[in-house]
Amino acid sequence: MILTKKVILEEIRKKRIKISPFNKKNIGAASMDIALDNKFRIFESKKVTLCEKSNYKKYSNLIRKNELIIMPGQFILGITKEKIKLPEDICGWIHGRSRFARFGLSIHSTASFIHPGVNNKQVFEISNTSNIPLVLKPGIKIGQIIFERTEGKAKYTGKFNNQKL
Repeated sequence: MILTKKVILEEIRKKRIKISPFNKKNIGAASMDIALDNKFRIFESKKVTLCEKSNYKKYSNLIRKNELIIMPGQFILGITKEKIKLPEDICGWIHGRSRFARFGLSIHSTASFIHPGVNNKQVFEISNTSNIPLVLKPGIKIGQIIFERTEGKAKYTGKFNNQKL
């Protein structure tokens, strides 16, 4: 079941869902807007042979910017301003916002799922699919999370637990 505004706010009030920093205005009818932080990973133009041990950090540079221009076809990583903690019976899905998708901005390639029991910031897989340069500024609400109750409990303990960019 997807959680509605009333249920999301109740879960936050009970401290089962924790968002830091939290702004009640970011809660919509059945989602929560999430903002971009000022940290980005810019990939070098090198050939990468993908395997289970591939480390994206070896092929990218971590930068902090108050404004970043993403060129057409460029792919970068960003991270949420918010740290998100979910209980073991609630998961989430990251989606882009249509107002920015209409300019060709995509905020996730494939990894949109937020596991139950996480306690971290979420990574954006940002692509400019348009033919125009796009300017991103920290604090812009480029995505949203849709929360969903799981059947049973689970806790994420994988490689990206407590992830950093």
